[in-house]
Amino acid sequence: MTKPSHPTTGEERSGLNRRTLFAGASTVGALAAAAALIPRAPVEETAAIKAKPAPTKGGGYSLSDHVKQYYQTTRI
Repeated sequence: MTKPSHPTTGEERSGLNRRTLFAGASTVGALAAAAALIPRAPVEETAAIKAKPAPTKGGGYSLSDHVKQYYQTTRI
């Protein structure tokens, strides 16, 4: 009686053996190291926009530039 040329273990059947496990772990480690070394973009703070005071008698509609532009686009 002869021994099988390739032993069949649970790891080899599933396709996950020690070599692929360590290769995957080293790939993940390399990606984590590369991500840590990439410089981050500086965060720009937006300037605070001061709101106009609310009108005392109600209303609040003003014909601003973006409203004028909208009216231009609605003309036929």
